[in-house]
Amino acid sequence: MRAVDLIQKKRDNQVLTRQEIEWLISSYAAGTVPDYQMSAFAMAVYFRGMDMQEIRDLTLAMVETGESIDLSAIPGIKVDKHSTGGVGDKVTLILAPLVASFGVPVAKMSGRGLGHTGGTLDKLEAVKGYQVERPQKAFIKQVQEIGLAVIGQSERLVKADKLLYALRDVTATVDTIPLIASSVMSKKIAAGADSILLDVTVGNGAFMKTVADAEKLAETMVTLGKEVGRKTVAVVTDMSQPLGQAVGNRLEVLEALQIMQGQGREDISHFICDLAKIMLKLAGVEESLAVIHQHLVGGRALRKFEEMIAAQGGDLKDLYRPADARFVTEILAEESGYIAELPALEFGLFAMKLGAGRAVKSDCLDYETGLVFEKKVGDAVRKGERVACIYSQEELGEKELTEFQKNVKIMRERLVPKEIIKIIS
Repeated sequence: MRAVDLIQKKRDNQVLTRQEIEWLISSYAAGTVPDYQMSAFAMAVYFRGMDMQEIRDLTLAMVETGESIDLSAIPGIKVDKHSTGGVGDKVTLILAPLVASFGVPVAKMSGRGLGHTGGTLDKLEAVKGYQVERPQKAFIKQVQEIGLAVIGQSERLVKADKLLYALRDVTATVDTIPLIASSVMSKKIAAGADSILLDVTVGNGAFMKTVADAEKLAETMVTLGKEVGRKTVAVVTDMSQPLGQAVGNRLEVLEALQIMQGQGREDISHFICDLAKIMLKLAGVEESLAVIHQHLVGGRALRKFEEMIAAQGGDLKDLYRPADARFVTEILAEESGYIAELPALEFGLFAMKLGAGRAVKSDCLDYETGLVFEKKVGDAVRKGERVACIYSQEELGEKELTEFQKNVKIMRERLVPKEIIKIIS
């Protein structure tokens, strides 16, 4: 076979066979198909798409380019969760220990943030000593002992995806459903969990900008999961505004702790309980929202989180330390009314400029900087009332403050946001 023939075939909107896809992906992982040809293939897929069989073949071909993790030594039904990305998304920090507090094993591999989106590993590394790199045996042993581990993705997991994702990032081919679905699901399949919850975000701060596209991606990934024998459910969730109150690594850890102490906003607490109910059901555990909420705010989830932090080398005293930013700048409402819009993308980029995120993978993070919103969409606000605080290491100038303020939209009519838009199973 020749790569150029397969590129041309997809360019001309023809369907590739399983053998052709397997050859292309394995050859790319082996280095015999160069980046420039794979870039051309990705662009052909971007414009021509793939049918469900092609996406399935692509996903499984990518799984075969690396190791797969065997979690069979861990008793029970292992559950995993994945988000397609967003701003202020600290859900895993809370949801994983909450589910584990019911005796359901959670063996999770997470990633880092890039651009306006945050990464779970970056948040956990804001805790002094926390180790995200763990040998597979230690990872499995920890889940056996305490029922929970969140670590970094193995370098040997799905080699083709690492290569292809880096290529897509610089060739404007990230936001296409066949490549997103195969990227996400190849890693989830290789990671070994029995059941998977997919959080497909939609809106200003997400890859998917429309509900229709988000639903299509969710349906594609659920189908992929089921076809390889994994119980899979997707939720389409709103990412038009930052999730919760905090954006920034330590600030999000602190918010997660507040939520697990019963001091968080009710909307995000109920949202996480809804997700926990779905994950528990995937593991064969039926629980009421009332019981789940009690685990969340009554200390059980928090104790499980502290167990994980300690097991992975984290300093529990440092866990509760306030953010160490030199400047905390208040943003006050310029008029009275209701918060109507807080565009997640804009605030994610703003936090990135403060050092809370990376523009490129080699950037160093400032774990202490970020944003905390005291008002969210739908909340009433009076002129002069505090809307948010900006945590920075340098004093902000008029330009930065104006940039922030212009994205806080206030109207006379109240809008009611909805976190979970649709459940797809």
